[in-house]
Amino acid sequence: MAMIEAAERPAFRTTSPKLEWGHALKSLRRLLNDKEDTTAVFEIMRALNGTSTAKGYLRLLETQQGGRIAFQRQEFATLLMDDAWLDSLPEGSVGAAYRSFIREEQLSADGLVEISRLGAAHVDEQHPYAWMGRRTRDVHDIWHILSGYHRDGLGEACLVGFSFAQTGGLGWALIAVGAASRARKARTHPYVKAIWQGYRRGKAAKWLLGEDYERLMSEPLDAARRRLNITPATIYDSIPAEARDDSLPIAA
Repeated sequence: MAMIEAAERPAFRTTSPKLEWGHALKSLRRLLNDKEDTTAVFEIMRALNGTSTAKGYLRLLETQQGGRIAFQRQEFATLLMDDAWLDSLPEGSVGAAYRSFIREEQLSADGLVEISRLGAAHVDEQHPYAWMGRRTRDVHDIWHILSGYHRDGLGEACLVGFSFAQTGGLGWALIAVGAASRARKARTHPYVKAIWQGYRRGKAAKWLLGEDYERLMSEPLDAARRRLNITPATIYDSIPAEARDDSLPIAA
């Protein structure tokens, strides 16, 4: 009987990870001091989000189309790097808004992929949970589009709250608490209320990780928001754009 030697067993372990709070807190301090330190975001996620990633994959299998999505295991970042495909998406769609967003902000899916690999041994592991982690990473900017939160400090903090509600990942929770704690020092605008609303909007919305994103990208943006029960970001929208970076240097 063939036996798998210990050295040949997959090293990826997400079902019972050790929570690395010390490392996560150090990374949070870096992030709060430098909103461009996206590496710190991934370090926090790796330190605290393992269990939620595994649970998310199992939840996906229970959805109507999740079995097919999981079986196909498409690497969505590859599709997002296809300019011809992005250019084919109809005006007014989720994908058209995403296309404008990344080009105006000079972003790219492959840039996020490369940053996520820094110091991470298992990002590209051929394992269902690793794939779910990549899927969560790759839809981040699409969640910006769906939620209506921009890439300013407050927008990222609100999306972090939204993402915690959607994923249950403790890494998102830590960043949200850190951002809210810093925001409490500024009383000129309702920053904390905006972050809290981000969480509540994420909680009320349909579970976005169960979506067929290739199909969603062609859907009209307003119709997609209605179908997914993504309500308007009224508190965030009430804060002037020039004030959204004042006391919340968070980025992702």
